[in-house]
Amino acid sequence: MQEIQFQLTEDGSHTLYLPEMDEHYHSVHGAVQESRHVFIRAGFEACLSQSPRIFEVGFGTGLNALLTAIEAEKSKRRVAYTSVELYPLSSDQAGQLNYGAMLNADSLFAGLHDAPWNEWRSISPWFDLKKVEADFSVMPMPENEYDLIYFDAFAPNKQEDLWKPEIFDRLFHSLNPGGVFVTYCAKGVVRRMLQSSGFLVERMPGPPGKHEMLRGKKP
Repeated sequence: MQEIQFQLTEDGSHTLYLPEMDEHYHSVHGAVQESRHVFIRAGFEACLSQSPRIFEVGFGTGLNALLTAIEAEKSKRRVAYTSVELYPLSSDQAGQLNYGAMLNADSLFAGLHDAPWNEWRSISPWFDLKKVEADFSVMPMPENEYDLIYFDAFAPNKQEDLWKPEIFDRLFHSLNPGGVFVTYCAKGVVRRMLQSSGFLVERMPGPPGKHEMLRGKKP
């Protein structure tokens, strides 16, 4: 695992910085507010299923999963959440993140990170989790399985293998009709790849510090 540095973002929440890649896990303008904006408001709240099956590319710090678990309980929607990560954080690293304390969800956040890899685990009455330790660029995907996809890979210039047409083709086919795809990235080349895969794509206002983001829907 590469060296990881903990940094506070503008909303008081942590992000992680990888010096070797010169890349942050979350926006320095606010990790929690970015995740809420992109994945909860634009994604979870736009998903029509009352029992959504969610797929996430990049478990990372577990922040998106934590916010989704909190929203699942608030909205009384039973979530089945699958997340893939090639480089999981250690227990010590996860334990230093301040999301649980900040969101009054210490036990829930610990449960996400304590859950075993590669098997389903019930984290709360409203949230089931399966973390998959794998390289998503070569991971097979089921057809018509998910209602919502969180695409939270590192930026295209940092993790090029995950921003290719064949990746978006696989994600499109894995969504149910009417399913939603969200990502923080708004690059024109990414928008065009999503459209070529069959998504109906819209540019949306981005979180603080970012002008736009993308949301796609499967007809």
